[in-house]
Amino acid sequence: MSARDRLNDALYGAGWATVKKLPEPVAVRLGRTIADLAWKRRGQGVRRLESNYARVVPDASPERLAELSRAGMRSYLRYWMESFRLPAWSPERIANGIDIQDIHRVTDGMAAGKGVVLALPHLANWDLAGAWATTGLGIPFTTVAERLKPETLYDRFVAYREGLGMEVLPHNGGSAFGTLARRLREGGLVCLVADRDLSASGVEVEFFGETARMPGGPALLAQHTGALLLPATLWYDDSPVMRGRVHPAVPVPESGTRAEKTSVMTQALADAFATGIAEHPEDWHMLQRLWLKDLDPARDPGQDTREGTP
Repeated sequence: MSARDRLNDALYGAGWATVKKLPEPVAVRLGRTIADLAWKRRGQGVRRLESNYARVVPDASPERLAELSRAGMRSYLRYWMESFRLPAWSPERIANGIDIQDIHRVTDGMAAGKGVVLALPHLANWDLAGAWATTGLGIPFTTVAERLKPETLYDRFVAYREGLGMEVLPHNGGSAFGTLARRLREGGLVCLVADRDLSASGVEVEFFGETARMPGGPALLAQHTGALLLPATLWYDDSPVMRGRVHPAVPVPESGTRAEKTSVMTQALADAFATGIAEHPEDWHMLQRLWLKDLDPARDPGQDTREGTP
């Protein structure tokens, strides 16, 4: 394990061990202070966040983009402060910390005996939404997690999410798709963060006027199992409560090849994600490259593709 990996593991471990013991107002102030310091340093993650916001708000002035990136870092650190504290939150605190519009689309689908695929972008705090589903709604679900380095850090994240009531599968495991499909055929819930492809073999979509690549897994699972595919978006406001919305179901096209159907459905997910992101851009925690022009220098030779850890 490299020195950097050991440091990352130690920092996350300290966060889960220490931040959850802080009074909530202290944790909120701490998160905002760290966010402002990171924003002022203007590291690669902050610059990438600002570059991504420039796609979402194309008419924004440099001053407006700077305001957005500062608000974005504060939102990002709010996510981390909440996540570090979630294991110590009571079911009542979790229930009072979130308000989701049209959640009946999930519960009605489950009650009808259909499996449900809930697909979300990196907006606000998807872990809090998951904890609310398992505790407030009493609905266990299955998800996948990106393999992180070092392995001990990945193990921390798996243990953290399993402690919140989630079944967690490794993203690069060959059996993950089959397990997800089985859960759906049993009438279960699968939740997937689906606005960034980690496989380099995803589906190309138009996203804020440019081409990006998003995972085709949610659409394929819906086709294979007959499960309902529901996009969802989350956001923060000025209160301690996180807000959210479950969007109308994405239908499976009646005609076309499997690849064509997957393309149409993934574009529909991208459109729903774009709606939520455009309404609350500061809560979109995308500190990595997403659009193909940023990922492939051949598409834009003038683009700097260097990327750092957020």
